[in-house]
Amino acid sequence: MRIAVTGSIATDHLMTFPGSFTDQLLADRLDRVSLSFLADRLEIRRGGVAANISFGLGLLGLRPVLAGAVGGDFEPYRVWLKQHGVDTDSVLVSQEHHTARFVCTTDRMQNQIATFYAGAMTQARHIDLADVIERVGRLGLVMVSPDDPEAMLRHTRTCRRLGIPFAADPSQQLARLDKDAVLDLVDGARWLFTNEYEAALLRERTGLTTAGVLRLVGTWVTTHGAAGVRIQSADGEVTAVPAVETAGVVDPTGVGDAFRAGFLAGMAWGVSRTCAAQLGCVVAATVLDYVGTQEYRLYRDSLVARIRGTYGAGCVAHLVTHLRELT
Repeated sequence: MRIAVTGSIATDHLMTFPGSFTDQLLADRLDRVSLSFLADRLEIRRGGVAANISFGLGLLGLRPVLAGAVGGDFEPYRVWLKQHGVDTDSVLVSQEHHTARFVCTTDRMQNQIATFYAGAMTQARHIDLADVIERVGRLGLVMVSPDDPEAMLRHTRTCRRLGIPFAADPSQQLARLDKDAVLDLVDGARWLFTNEYEAALLRERTGLTTAGVLRLVGTWVTTHGAAGVRIQSADGEVTAVPAVETAGVVDPTGVGDAFRAGFLAGMAWGVSRTCAAQLGCVVAATVLDYVGTQEYRLYRDSLVARIRGTYGAGCVAHLVTHLRELT
C-alpha cells in the first residue's frame, strides 16, 4: 500500500541558555521587554511532522510520498530524506519563502522561549493530491498531518471526492481550527490520531462526545505517553497497548510521529491493529534514545527483541516477515 504524508516540513534551531530567564525579567518593566540571551549550545535538527513520519516509514521500507511546502533552502534536507527512502518529488518549493523554522531557547530550569516561522508552509494549500496521484498512481492512504489549515482541509476534501482512504492528525492545529473546520477535517477519516490532551480539545471544539466523534471516523487512536495507546472504533471494539518501558529518556521530541510511522507501516502490511500498535510503540521508544526526531535507526533484531520482551511472542511472527529487509 502506497502512503502519502502531507504536512509540515521544518528545520529546528535549538539553543541552550545556562541561566534562568526569570532572573532577567523586571516586574515593573514587563510592558517593554528587550532582552538578549547568550546561548552556549546550538543544535540544528531536521523536523516537521510530515517529514518525521515519512522518515520513519522510509526506514521501515515503505517509500512514502511526502507532500508539503518548503523554501529554496530545502535541497540538503531533500537529499537526506531521499537517502532514507522518502519520495520527495511532490514537495512544493516556494520561490518566496524559506522552509518553516522552529527557533527555541531553553534555560537551565527547562523554561522555553520559542518562535515558529511558518514560511513556505503557507504555500501548501496550492498542493493538489490529484497531481500526486497522476505521478505515483493510486494511493492506499493519505496521512493528513499538521500543516497550513487550508491545505489540510483541501487534502481531506480531495480524498473524500476521489474515494481515497485518509488519516486525520490535526495535532497542534486544533487550537486554530473552529468547530466547522475540525468536523470537515475528520469527517470520513479511516484513522483519527490524537494524544490525550488533543482528544479532549477535539471534543471541546466539536461539542461531540467520544461516541459522536467515532460516528464520523473509522477508528480513533489516542496516545497516552507512558500509559501507552488506546484504539477505539464505533462498533465498540477497544484495544489498549501499553508503552515500552525505557531506562531513560534522552529526548521526547518526535515520539508521536514515530508511533504513527510504526502503526501505519503495520496497517499497510495488513497485520492486526494490536500488532501495528506494538510496532508503533517500539519505534516510539527507539526515538526516545536519541536527540532529534530523525537521528534514530531501526534494526531488525532490536525491534523484535523489544516487541517480544514487552508484549510476548504473539505479534512477532506477523511482523518479522516485514522487517527482514532491516539489518
